[in-house]
Amino acid sequence: QVQLVESGGGLVQAGNSLRLSCAASGFTFSTFAMGWFRQAPGKEREFVAAIRGSGSRTIYADSVKGRFTISRDNAKNTVYVQMNSLKPEDTAVYYCAARTNPYGGRRLNDYRYWGQGTQVTVSP
Repeated sequence: QVQLVESGGGLVQAGNSLRLSCAASGFTFSTFAMGWFRQAPGKEREFVAAIRGSGSRTIYADSVKGRFTISRDNAKNTVYVQMNSLKPEDTAVYYCAARTNPYGGRRLNDYRYWGQGTQVTVSP
């Protein structure tokens, strides 16, 4: 069955960086767009970034554009998000998600499969 397992979260000071990974299994990875979303306490889950199955195109939320970079390694069935210049408002549980077509989307409903999430905490 489809499995998505996130890793790389943790506690970091503002201005520093983290790289999250999401290892996928159970499907043909290169044919699925992948996305990252996040959910802060008391808030709705929101879109962060997405990447096409081929890796040829990426899209970002305005709040992270220029600071976060999504990438994928189709040989390793893994998607990443490099998060630089982190801010306290980036604190959230980060989820990776898989869409059952190669084109990225911004909506939660665009994605069928979800990981369990990894906590990112940014201290001031």
